[in-house]
Amino acid sequence: MQLSDFAFYPNLVAMFLDRAEFFGDRPFLWAKRGGTWHSLSWREAADQVCLLAESLRSLGLDPGDRVVLVSENRPEWCIADLAIMAAGLVTVPAYVTNTERDHLHVLENSGARAVIVSNAKLAQPLLTACLSAAPVEHIIGMEPLRRMQSERIGFHDWSALTSGNTVTARLSVAARVAAIGRGETACIIYTSGTGGAPRGVCQHHGAILCNVDGAGHVVAEDLGWDASGRETEVFLSFLPLSHAYEHSGGQFLPIGLGAQIYYAEGLEKLASNIEETRPTLMVVVPRLFEVLRARIMKQVEKQGKLPNYLMARALAIGARKAGGANVLRRLIDAPMDFFIERTLRPKIRQRFGGRLKALVSGGAPLNPDVGLFFDAMGLTMLQGYGQTEAGPVISCNRPKVGLAMDTVGPPLRGVEVKIAEDGEILVRGELVMHGYWHNDAETLRAIPQDGPQAGWLHTGDIGHFDEKGRIKITDRKKDMIVNDKGDNVSPQRIEGMLTLQPEIGQAMVSGDKRPYIVGLIVPDAEWAMEWARAQGEKYDMAALSDLPAFRTALRAAVDRVNKDLSVIEKVRQFALADEPFTIDNEEMTPSMKIRRHKIKARYGSRIDALYKS
Repeated sequence: MQLSDFAFYPNLVAMFLDRAEFFGDRPFLWAKRGGTWHSLSWREAADQVCLLAESLRSLGLDPGDRVVLVSENRPEWCIADLAIMAAGLVTVPAYVTNTERDHLHVLENSGARAVIVSNAKLAQPLLTACLSAAPVEHIIGMEPLRRMQSERIGFHDWSALTSGNTVTARLSVAARVAAIGRGETACIIYTSGTGGAPRGVCQHHGAILCNVDGAGHVVAEDLGWDASGRETEVFLSFLPLSHAYEHSGGQFLPIGLGAQIYYAEGLEKLASNIEETRPTLMVVVPRLFEVLRARIMKQVEKQGKLPNYLMARALAIGARKAGGANVLRRLIDAPMDFFIERTLRPKIRQRFGGRLKALVSGGAPLNPDVGLFFDAMGLTMLQGYGQTEAGPVISCNRPKVGLAMDTVGPPLRGVEVKIAEDGEILVRGELVMHGYWHNDAETLRAIPQDGPQAGWLHTGDIGHFDEKGRIKITDRKKDMIVNDKGDNVSPQRIEGMLTLQPEIGQAMVSGDKRPYIVGLIVPDAEWAMEWARAQGEKYDMAALSDLPAFRTALRAAVDRVNKDLSVIEKVRQFALADEPFTIDNEEMTPSMKIRRHKIKARYGSRIDALYKS
């Protein structure tokens, strides 16, 4: 295997089939059944991909037809995705958290003729939407489904569609795949819609291959990828594969590297899955890091004075390293750093399996303090940056360049980045989408075709390069708060600092065209429960929110944050939300970003009242 391969593959399926030929009967995809991990070999996966591809064509689906894929992370997700592409069709991943209305939008907007769904539970809202979406003609269940009465829609079983003559199927697929170019659409991924209805991003094969090439070079040159294939990387797939970040970084990057992929059982079993599978690489969103950080700190707190002392010293040493401590300071810190490396850090690393090369954060901004924490605990943290419209990875921190937790690293190989006059980050290269599905107006807005910035993707993010060529993002262009004096304030920075406090679970700050910043806070449930127990109060969030002492405790947390903020950034007043921001109440996207417009619509009067008190 060579890194140069990525630049020459005509499409994603060709890359997969090449890797399958190389690895043969070695394990590829892992899932837990009956309490035991079971693997599917590269050869077995390739056979199923080719058989399913031929079955899809036999249903009468034509080149370019869209197939919606709804499933939790599992081996069949990967097989279905590759089979759809191998059939010359286009994958349309959909979130498992979608409501009937969400599914209906994706089905109708994409014009999908077929749907693949994993089980009866996920099929329930989807099937109702399918009855209303005229184009849908076929529904394929990975597991048996209850068949509804419909003259228009045919039901098909996964097992039947993945059976047959593998030799014939492979020959047919090979001939078809040879004609699929890098510029052809591989998938339409719908953005999570922080500001309105999701738009379908048309990602072509070359866009994802460009990402695999760029990220592959980072893994090879900075983390020690074994190109011979003797020692394979191990990924633990946890984030939704319907999200572009996991789709490219957690599926196609592992395929390109010839890695094994384990599919996690869910958030509640993630910690045990990490210890069982011992991954070498993990692709994760910042919110999970924040949760893991809080859990680790609480566990260490319960272990007595020495572990707490060592953690405090580790964090102090880490902060000095990040701040560019001089040689004398490093010499002074060296003995304690050596002791921590032999005592505390091995225990922390063991909780992550003991062989983790790097945790890669993406999908949303990572608070630098969280990154510094994991770095101080001896775990390599790489923060990446991107968006669905760009493959989705644009840049990533690299150990060889130097890790700076307040940056997202230099652009990947093959990616051009420049900063516009107003500070907006612009991107150009094969990774940039060809456009939004059936939305020319938004496509031209994102990628102008005239003027000095023609052909550059306008990311909507504000940032600049540091002295080492690393991108530093300051905020979202559309989210930037401009107060009544014209000062620019970054809401994401303040929100990140607030949610690092143990008392605060979630936060949204506001203050556009206003004299000062205010916040809407969701108290941390675990902290609130402990507070209520200590005060002899019943744990009821609504009742606690009315208690002056409870609000005073939250005020103390806000005041701690304010000490590190400038005058214009300080949160002067705050209100409490009625419930957490969640996907179900549409106040958070499936990729764990808050939907500001939804929250403002619900709590607008409560926020406005903070300027009258």
